[in-house]
Amino acid sequence: MNAPATKLPVVVIGAGPSGLAAAAHLIDQGIEPLVLEAGRSAGASVREWSHVRLFSPWGEVVDPAAEKLLAPTGWTRPDPATYTSGGDWAELYLQPLADVLGDRVRTGATVTGVSRTGRDRIVDADREQQPFVVHVAHTDGREERLFARAVIDASGTWTTPSPAGGSGLPALGEKAAADRVTYRVPDLKDPAVRARYAGRRTAVIGSGASAFTALALLADLAESDDGAGTKGVWILRRGISGSTFGGGTADQLPARGALGLAAKAAVDAGHADAVTGFRTEAVERDTDGRLILVGEDGRRLDPVDEVIVLTGFRPDLSFLDELRLGLDERLQAPVALAPLIDPNQHSCGTVYPHGHRELSHPEQGVYLVGMKSYGRAPTFLAMTGYEQVRSVAAAIAGDLDAADRVELTLPETGVCGGAGLFDAPDAQEGDGGCCAPAPQLVQLGAPAVAGAAAEEAPTGGCCGS
Repeated sequence: MNAPATKLPVVVIGAGPSGLAAAAHLIDQGIEPLVLEAGRSAGASVREWSHVRLFSPWGEVVDPAAEKLLAPTGWTRPDPATYTSGGDWAELYLQPLADVLGDRVRTGATVTGVSRTGRDRIVDADREQQPFVVHVAHTDGREERLFARAVIDASGTWTTPSPAGGSGLPALGEKAAADRVTYRVPDLKDPAVRARYAGRRTAVIGSGASAFTALALLADLAESDDGAGTKGVWILRRGISGSTFGGGTADQLPARGALGLAAKAAVDAGHADAVTGFRTEAVERDTDGRLILVGEDGRRLDPVDEVIVLTGFRPDLSFLDELRLGLDERLQAPVALAPLIDPNQHSCGTVYPHGHRELSHPEQGVYLVGMKSYGRAPTFLAMTGYEQVRSVAAAIAGDLDAADRVELTLPETGVCGGAGLFDAPDAQEGDGGCCAPAPQLVQLGAPAVAGAAAEEAPTGGCCGS
């Protein structure tokens, strides 16, 4: 604690894609990082969606500074034009990078609190001169406190999925129905998981890339030999509009556009029905134990066997409570970044590259990066996180010229304008609003959804940690 602040390490929370990249950039700046990962291995959260394919190719999910560290080991980046699964991303890139970082990465280390040494949230006196103190709980029961010159929180949002309830709170009965509810895209290659959904009626709640993926997987199951009778019910809080299915062929990331087209094909083929304008208020059981979704407007849907909730993620800010963060009241993202990514204002999947200035807080020296920097907003790309940590590392090193320099061009989704989180009551098809103003169960066919586009959730080709 008595060491000069510049001699202390920068603590990085999370050994996912952005966290490990942050460590690589800090080393490139001559700064010692210490990465704390709650999971048992690097990329622990990515490994939990190991069966999902990214929609960004290998060339866009490897950080340049990380590759520089890996090169002397003989590591070779896979074909930049090919796509990887979450599992291969973890095994072929994240784990080798963690191995190179060595004892700078500590696993099984959960950060339980961050503050200024000797200063709680209230105290002003000499605050900025005090190093950060980080409290850590280890899996063996030990507790530890560490000191840092700066803190980079790259812990992601994977562990805190949003609930089914339309109010942002769990629906009544949602927790009690936990045996039939999941908040992840199911791995239908796993025999036990496949048996859970085969021949059954499953509700998919959500309107982004994760929901597209789940609908497409259920459609594939329905067409397989063991999947007869499999049916999806797609629950949308909004209506069906030209932006519902993604950017399609206009998306500069073709695999991302293909997700929406696959979801459209699923409903066109009759493997899924859509319920529009439905905001879940309660989850009830019938006499057979099946689930009945009840809407805020009183509608009761036909029973389903399973529910897949893919309504996005939210940041866990509890262990940062003693820090003075400047967060947007809607998104829980840094205030300077929030207007660029707020889905209330636009549906563009493009935000210009940004760095330390947009990510800064009243508490100097602390940064939220990666998925966590987006708060509750969707559409995060690995490339965005890599540019963020490059800028942040340069700022911590005092190289503001490098920190302010833009070194990235992001691909566009092919979707832009108009579609916020709520449709205007009088919105018409073609103006970015809802083409089904009266919420109802509809069977979607090709003529009803001509001209597809997207609003994405942060899974499938994005970068959490």
